[in-house]
Amino acid sequence: MKDMSLWTEGDWIGAIGAVFLFAVLAVGGIIATRKSDEFAGHPRGLFVLFYAEMWERFSYYGMRALLILYLVKFWLFSDGQSNLIYGAYTSLVYITPVLGGYIADRWLGQRKAVLFGGLVLALGHLFMAYEGMHGITDPATKQADPALNVFWLALALIIVGSGFLKANISVIVGQLYKMTDTRRDAAYTIFYMGVNTGAALGTILVGYLGETLGWSWGFGLAGIGMLLGLVIFVLGRPALQGRGEPPKPLAKRGEFTLYGVGLASVAVIWLLIQYVSVIQSLLVVSGIAMLLYTLYEAFKLPKEARERIFAILFLIALNPIFWGLFEQAGGSLSLYTDKFVDRGGVPTSLFQSINPIYIVVFSPIIAGIWTVLGKKGLEPSAPAKFALALAQVGLGFLVFVWGAGTGDPAVMTSVLFVFLIYALHTTGELCLSPVGLSAMTRLAPLHLGSFIMGAWFYMTAVGNFVAGKIGEATGGESGTMDKALTLAIYAKIGWITLGVAVVVLALSPIVRRWMHLDTLKDRGMDADLAGRSGIGLEAQEAGVHPAMKTD
Repeated sequence: MKDMSLWTEGDWIGAIGAVFLFAVLAVGGIIATRKSDEFAGHPRGLFVLFYAEMWERFSYYGMRALLILYLVKFWLFSDGQSNLIYGAYTSLVYITPVLGGYIADRWLGQRKAVLFGGLVLALGHLFMAYEGMHGITDPATKQADPALNVFWLALALIIVGSGFLKANISVIVGQLYKMTDTRRDAAYTIFYMGVNTGAALGTILVGYLGETLGWSWGFGLAGIGMLLGLVIFVLGRPALQGRGEPPKPLAKRGEFTLYGVGLASVAVIWLLIQYVSVIQSLLVVSGIAMLLYTLYEAFKLPKEARERIFAILFLIALNPIFWGLFEQAGGSLSLYTDKFVDRGGVPTSLFQSINPIYIVVFSPIIAGIWTVLGKKGLEPSAPAKFALALAQVGLGFLVFVWGAGTGDPAVMTSVLFVFLIYALHTTGELCLSPVGLSAMTRLAPLHLGSFIMGAWFYMTAVGNFVAGKIGEATGGESGTMDKALTLAIYAKIGWITLGVAVVVLALSPIVRRWMHLDTLKDRGMDADLAGRSGIGLEAQEAGVHPAMKTD
């Protein structure tokens, strides 16, 4: 144990994170010992899901904070290649929930899907703790280590496990409440607090252990966190009141066949994650196919419903632009912070906790602003909010470039500008993610609701892959991040995004007319509420659904 007089800023942040984690667990213990079916006016099952999801996000975001640094510093991949691998990994994490959600809805049920996904996730996180040869400085020798295959397997397990768990656990939250229950939005707000609490604490504690004691310590803690989440989920089953069960009785043979499909998909992902060019081709082909199918369905609909589909396509098309820039946080921005920011004694990975902390702080403020503007008839439309989101993410890069001042690597960037870029990106996120999710559930025809939501997450996956390509470019021809080149790329994408934001704002009145909000009230609110229950909430999907105007 290091003497407290020798503690750095990172040590203090890690200690504060540990204290806060114990406080959260103490509250959980109080809830667990209560014998009533409700706590704080909500079913106890909500808090079971809160803590299960908190630990899952703890493990996922903790591992994610270390991933780019692990690729560069342990496996000795170049900066550019590491960014590309990171982008491929995060894009696949957003695609697999389409399969996991479909299997749960049709056959397996959400509870069993979450349990299976959690087991696969825990196994993946624990495999991440297995390290290969140490002390190797030649990348070719290092990457020839057979242990690298274990690393690819760990990523594949985490991707598939997330696919089964990610959206399904939030569906169970909605099933705890009747469609007309006024507590539903509050329940999702509480649930999303668990998401971001886990994301922040996981990033701090897993990142701290990984960078100070060793990679296996950090990844091992992530695996333990996932196991704790599973234990809470299993022991808390009675509090779920039978929710999340299969839609119809499922034979054991059929159930294990579904598990077999899940495990077989691990082998497919294991291959894909190693051949990034294949992922790119699949994303392009699948994206074109989804667009053509959506247009085919749109032209079979009457005018208003067809134009709503056009509005959906407009909004979805902006998704990859935003997330391609926003997701630099875990890739190129993390490497830049490691190399060129005056961090004091704070480990690089801990800076990724800023976003979930900001979300907790800013979400009620943004929601309150929309509410006040809505009462005055001044609330921006969904496309206008998207324009604001793009403007803020572009401005964030420009502020960061201005703060860096020079491309000289000897001149370190002030840590203040890391906080500023995260602040602008987070407020931008809150103008896009919850608004987009709400728009998808409100505008989609009932028979295309799940498909449209899948398309939204699919385009988020495309955005994550784009993020990897942008990050790869910061490595230049040598593959090693260059400060001047990175700042030049950040400035270029910042100005381009501001230009896109201006165009989106100019087109927003047209897109708003396509939405035909004045006739949405005829559909009834139950459909919208039902759609919301399927939304996967995480740090990028804030879960605050401000009241929307229908006139």
